[in-house]
Amino acid sequence: MARLTIETVTKDFGSFKALDRVSLDAADGEFIAVLGPSGCGKTTLLRLIAGFDEVASGTIRIGETVVSSPAGHVATELRRVGIVFQNYALWPHMTVAENVGYSLRVAGVATAERNRRVEEALMLVDLGGFGDRRPANLSGGQRQRVALARCLVAAPSLVLLDEPLANLDVHLRAAMEDEFAAFHRRTGNTMIYITHDQAEAMALADRIAVMDHGRLLQLATPSELFREPANAMVASFIGHGMVLPLTDILPEGDGRARARLFGRELTLRCARDQRAARQGDLCVRAGDLTLAGADGDGLACRVTRVVYRGGLFRLEAVVEAEGGPTLSLDVPEPTSVAVGDAVTIAVKPGRGWAIPTAGGRDAS
Repeated sequence: MARLTIETVTKDFGSFKALDRVSLDAADGEFIAVLGPSGCGKTTLLRLIAGFDEVASGTIRIGETVVSSPAGHVATELRRVGIVFQNYALWPHMTVAENVGYSLRVAGVATAERNRRVEEALMLVDLGGFGDRRPANLSGGQRQRVALARCLVAAPSLVLLDEPLANLDVHLRAAMEDEFAAFHRRTGNTMIYITHDQAEAMALADRIAVMDHGRLLQLATPSELFREPANAMVASFIGHGMVLPLTDILPEGDGRARARLFGRELTLRCARDQRAARQGDLCVRAGDLTLAGADGDGLACRVTRVVYRGGLFRLEAVVEAEGGPTLSLDVPEPTSVAVGDAVTIAVKPGRGWAIPTAGGRDAS
């Protein structure tokens, strides 16, 4: 195991800034997922940690050793970093055992010791007895486990996983999520998991780093990310959140605030240090909204879509009088609501999250 410390790392490719002052600290044995849309910088970050590229500024430490900085660069093969790629990168002409033990053979490890370590690594990924098979005779999930065993056999201090489930079908991906969780429990390795799939990140990681345009926007537990997004991008990216404009935010203490949404007052959650502000953003999700009934207090909307989702309907509706933002909510079946109907949608009391970083000014 090894702690990973990244301090204000920047990486440029010509005039393009791929990473902009990124800082991240992974504790010994921690599983961190790096999540974000395509082009956000997550693969560049992995390449810097692995030593494939050099930083423009900042430092990267593995344990107590500085492995990347403008003053020096430790080669990949000297970092004791294991890497699992999304395409497995197995040699088809080699057996499973030969693939797993290749790095040990190159390092000159004696045959008996090499065979022992290869068998131990295969047992760790539940592939004992598969050493004589070829990759072509394995399923996609088994090939991924061979890649994990090859990573483990070199006793890495840090494991990097580059979208390792991207090439698997939906059912196999779900099974492999369990495999990765078990793999982490058995080995105790510090793991950095690169993905664009938030469901994977939520299922596996101790903490998730959300990136966009080369910057780290938030590093938090899955629950914290979902419940308390740091800004509008995280709010909309995680859990398909809807971001709506708030005015007149007035904290009431104990993580609650009153605010106005399109002129209607509501009570919502907020950070304990939230200050009064004239403007801000509201993050809500489908479960935070409800149909208020004909006489209920809420937003007048027009239904634009109704989709059946087994036991419930997902409604999409446009707020009619306020410039047309679209709201989504779930209603149980049966329902008589149809496309074109006028409905009133309300935010459930105490639901929704006030985002303090909306460019709003203090009310004082």
